[in-house]
Amino acid sequence: MTDNALTMIDLFSGAGGLSEGLSCAGFHALFASEIIPVYAETYRKNHPSAKMVTADIRTLDAKSIREELRLERGELDLLAGGPPCQGFSINAPVRSILDQRNHLFKEYLRFVDAFAPRAILIENVPGLVSFEHGATLHAILDALAELGYGADVRILGAAYYGVPQMRWRTIILGLRGKSLPPLAFPEPIYHAPIRPNFTTTFDGQMLVKMPSSNASANFTTVQEAIGDLPSLKCGERGPMIKSYICEPFCDYQKRARIGSTGIYNHEAPRLSKENQERLKYIKPGRNWTDIPNELLPSGMKRARKSDHTKRYGRVMPDGLASTILTKCDPHWGAYFHYNQDRSFTVREAARIQSFPDHFIFTGSQVQQFAQVGNAVPPLLAESVGLALKSILVEGC
Repeated sequence: MTDNALTMIDLFSGAGGLSEGLSCAGFHALFASEIIPVYAETYRKNHPSAKMVTADIRTLDAKSIREELRLERGELDLLAGGPPCQGFSINAPVRSILDQRNHLFKEYLRFVDAFAPRAILIENVPGLVSFEHGATLHAILDALAELGYGADVRILGAAYYGVPQMRWRTIILGLRGKSLPPLAFPEPIYHAPIRPNFTTTFDGQMLVKMPSSNASANFTTVQEAIGDLPSLKCGERGPMIKSYICEPFCDYQKRARIGSTGIYNHEAPRLSKENQERLKYIKPGRNWTDIPNELLPSGMKRARKSDHTKRYGRVMPDGLASTILTKCDPHWGAYFHYNQDRSFTVREAARIQSFPDHFIFTGSQVQQFAQVGNAVPPLLAESVGLALKSILVEGC
């Protein structure tokens, strides 16, 4: 930790994608909490200087934690966190205020009250904006205001900040005792072929940050993200640590390799014989509609060709990946490699999420995919962190 590093804590931390990006922006994690042990283990491995507590946040005494960290109220620079978002997701089967996960926002607010940080950051899915017709988001902003924070919300497209996938996140930022300036949310760096499929306004305000005409047209592609990783056959594991197949051929790969001692978590998942057979028919950029009808799952034989356009998809090397989910199951998205007859490895999914190669995931392969899919893309988190840092340090 450098003397001028800003301090932060990360609640609902998961494997640590948010902390990873904020660390690159100049924030030092003092403390993190996560309820799932294997997620917490990954966080500890990659953020060893932070105190990680594996527990249900509802059992934690925020004041005692602050005292243990030897912080007075108001000394912490940033309280960051991503309370579980499944209850708010536009893809969730039931979006209900009865989902107990939705009320974990109150636990985050309890920590805000105990620490009185200079700034707060809450990340969630775009569906938060429309959940209960905006009532939940209003309640969060009102609660922050009662605690003395001027807060605002935007929806950021990860691809606009160099992440090679179609992922969107809702970001709430707030400052203690003052209004949030417009520059608090980072300006998009790239144009990218993504379109919102969710509510984009709140109280008449457009929430999606769109690129200006000055933004670059050269968004990061899938091939730029993973094209230097070793080829694998379906189900092939190989050595635990693998070597790169070439020198980095783009800045994204150069960045990913900083601090790396080799390639971890790069083992090809096994596919069923049925999926291996289906994959033979799918061309880059195409999907289940390339598969002969007799090889389709029974439920999809009745589907219209215009439906489920990402299912059983093979990515385009010069395009963006589907949003990385908690499992790269081809039945749910375009997770087939563009020129290898297999689905993505954990490392490829992590690269597409913008994790650096030195970031190592623990647990089973299934658990590793879940950690990657649940994470905030570090590159997006870094962009948010840099914009917030400019306010905290320079008052911009």
